[in-house]
Amino acid sequence: MSAAPDQTEAAKPPDGALSLDLSAPPQQVLRRTGLHGTHKELRAKMVDFGGWEMPVEYAGLLAEHHAVRTSVGVFDVSHMGCIQLRGPGSLDAVQRLLMNDASRLQIGQAHYSAMLTQQGTFMDDVVLHKLSDNDYLIVINAGTREKDIRWVRQTIGMMPHCHISDYSDLYTQIAIQGPKAEATLQKLTDVNLSAIKNYWFAWGKVAGQYNVLIARTGYTGEDGFEIYVPSDEKISADVWRQVFQAGEEFGIKACGLGARNTLRLECSMALYGHEISDTINVFEAGLNRYCKLDKPMDFIGKEALAAAGAPQRKLVGLEMIDRGIARDGYRVCSLEGEELGIVTSGSPSPTLKKNIAMAFVPLAEAEHGNEVGVEIRGQLVKARVVATPFYKRAKKLPEKQAEVIG
Repeated sequence: MSAAPDQTEAAKPPDGALSLDLSAPPQQVLRRTGLHGTHKELRAKMVDFGGWEMPVEYAGLLAEHHAVRTSVGVFDVSHMGCIQLRGPGSLDAVQRLLMNDASRLQIGQAHYSAMLTQQGTFMDDVVLHKLSDNDYLIVINAGTREKDIRWVRQTIGMMPHCHISDYSDLYTQIAIQGPKAEATLQKLTDVNLSAIKNYWFAWGKVAGQYNVLIARTGYTGEDGFEIYVPSDEKISADVWRQVFQAGEEFGIKACGLGARNTLRLECSMALYGHEISDTINVFEAGLNRYCKLDKPMDFIGKEALAAAGAPQRKLVGLEMIDRGIARDGYRVCSLEGEELGIVTSGSPSPTLKKNIAMAFVPLAEAEHGNEVGVEIRGQLVKARVVATPFYKRAKKLPEKQAEVIG
């Protein structure tokens, strides 16, 4: 998941990055995270992203991307929002608000979900954490933060025995991602990180800070953690510094929005405003495995989805055959020139060394191996429909098995 900019004019992305709408509305005062001063010290290239001044790259997108795939990279994702629901009615509120089945979560577990409109389209995609039987934390996207909070209060604000709190500005959220993420973070905490499974979390002391939420989650397709520390600038900068000291032996790198998006695209992870939006329903986006129509409580959007029938279009992966980069917004056509759909995200893949994209096409054109054309500067450039995700990390072998193979 990521921010969904609402702006109309896009800043030019660094070479090789996704084409993101990074500008802010005219005369808007950009918001800053607790790590803004640190980014400036590191001479990061800063851009307007959903109303926030954020780093798009530091030393270069390719180096940052490869650091996450091969070792460890660190992102400031403090622009994400946090909504907490507490009280004996919090589970009912979550079940009404979100499409996944929160009753299946155990304490200390998280899962991917979404807030839907009455039409079954996306208000926002989220990650839900179960803190206790009466306490849930919803992590939302930055560009939709204010809209999301209004929607939550409007839709479940009158439900009994549930208190809604917006804690978005209280946390600095740092994502430590890559094969060496665990080894890096383990130096800064006594919590046994190896015991935290994927999409689970724990609380503990990290880099001298108490009661830090440590979640084994991320948006890169690699192993990693997201930690939540106080948003105070001094504390935020000190924790960031200690993370880099801990990862120095692994060649740790600071990573910006450019690498975050090439990483998530290789793993076919949805980005709000691209693969999901308030005009795209759950079935079209291929995220129905997270939508539990049979869960105990009806959720917003369920009725529309139950009546929707089979989708007429499908989100597919594209691999360019001819030379050219399929950017988001480009038309997808038949080889004869008939318009079929639109590219939602596209970029060179630093890992695969191919130009890749995701796009919506009619079901009849979605078969793997089917060739289509992407219109680039008025010319049709050949592409092939391929399976997604484009990249999937190798499973980590148990230590004893790895020793035998080694």
